Amino acid sequence: MMFRTALFAAALAAPLFAQQHPVPADPRWLVYPAADAAQSPGKGAHVVFVAGEQEYRAEQALPMLARLLSTRHGFHCTVLFTLKDGKVDPTQKTRPDDPEMFHELPGLEHLASADLLVLFTRFLTLHDEDLALLNRYLDSGKPLIGIRTANHGFQGNWTYEVDGKKVRFGDDVLGGTFRGHHGGWHREATRGVIVEANAAHPVLTGVKDVFGPTDVYRTYPEGKSLPDGCTALLLGQPLRSLDHDAEPNTDKEALPIAWVKTWTGNGGKTARVFHVTMGSARDFECADLRRLFLNAVLWGLAREAAIEPKLSVELVGPYTPLHSGFDYEKLGVEPHEPAYYR
Repeated sequence: MMFRTALFAAALAAPLFAQQHPVPADPRWLVYPAADAAQSPGKGAHVVFVAGEQEYRAEQALPMLARLLSTRHGFHCTVLFTLKDGKVDPTQKTRPDDPEMFHELPGLEHLASADLLVLFTRFLTLHDEDLALLNRYLDSGKPLIGIRTANHGFQGNWTYEVDGKKVRFGDDVLGGTFRGHHGGWHREATRGVIVEANAAHPVLTGVKDVFGPTDVYRTYPEGKSLPDGCTALLLGQPLRSLDHDAEPNTDKEALPIAWVKTWTGNGGKTARVFHVTMGSARDFECADLRRLFLNAVLWGLAREAAIEPKLSVELVGPYTPLHSGFDYEKLGVEPHEPAYYR
């Protein structure tokens, strides 16, 4: 444990822009080597994705995004999953449904070579050794992207302190946590509305039509607003059905669904953070949501100069995501080995 932690700390000391993929192939995770890295905006930077939730099919969405980044934009990508008996199992329970539950998340030691971390987790309880690896990343000053349920991504024994003060992952690191379904859960889709005051932000470059069948989250108490330091980019307007062209539900105000901020952990290094509360696998069928994500990756790495409206967000290979929800048998959700999602 001490040797592993020491190696991790040493590797976090500086970004790695590897010529070859920095993570060995292993049946427990997926690796995607960068294509034409030197000539692409990614330039071989290493993006680590963590898929560990039970409702929105992160196990389908994140490999798709990894294929996009690696094939079209020259990033090395690694996708890690929560596993049970060697298989990706989105049907695993969480606490308090199972008070003894711990989730197995092999490969977190490879955060040591990550230049950017993407989290799509929900109510995970991790072993102390894995928590230590995650917390070291949060102290590294390297960028972080949180998707949808990441703002309530951990529970149980998750603890992280900065200067002796306990940190809330959602509210403090990402800038908000799940406080309820503002839109109708599985009934009202979301239309993205650009915040005009921040329309010139690089993450919004080329973004025009954001739509997804998931509902709008409330991430701060009624009557309040996003915390200081958050810059709202998109508001989510609840619609009256799940259809793309549905009328807005004008009884419900539009709330922030995408924003940027910074995070400073122990040691004083400041990281760029992007959080989007959309992001189900079916949401990412929307090309402009994929563009928002690509722009956020480049912005997080301080590569705003590489963001252009013409950057491709065309899907790489087939992508037929399942519907969101917990009726696993009806939806066709079952355990598979990681290679199934490649």
